Amino acid sequence: MDTIHTIGRRKTSVARVFLNEGTGKIVVNGKELAAYFTVPAHLKAVMQPFAVTDTEGKFDINATIKGGGITGQAEAFRLGIARALVEVNPEFKPLLKKEKLMTRDPRMVERKKYGQPKARKKFQFSKR
Repeated sequence: MDTIHTIGRRKTSVARVFLNEGTGKIVVNGKELAAYFTVPAHLKAVMQPFAVTDTEGKFDINATIKGGGITGQAEAFRLGIARALVEVNPEFKPLLKKEKLMTRDPRMVERKKYGQPKARKKFQFSKR
């Protein structure tokens, strides 16, 4: 099997995922998975595509993640892994789709408008 390269995005985070057959070793930005994502919820989110497709420990992943916060990075990484697994075996797609792992979350930060301090907040109104 050749190296599979996919991209996952969430908010301003971009995860480039390189998937190979292997023993389940996951490296993110040169660190082990547990060292990079320390929050258990983030680790669970990242491992979710493997749990759904029952492929835990069958693939090695090397990933580069840039931008955004830690949660956005974890969810971008999860999408990248799900897309890579579908390239390995297209039969995984319905399973991952059912768990909503194939959908790119379109929510982004709303822009700041002029005449206001933030996107929706207004300056304090003074009657007199």
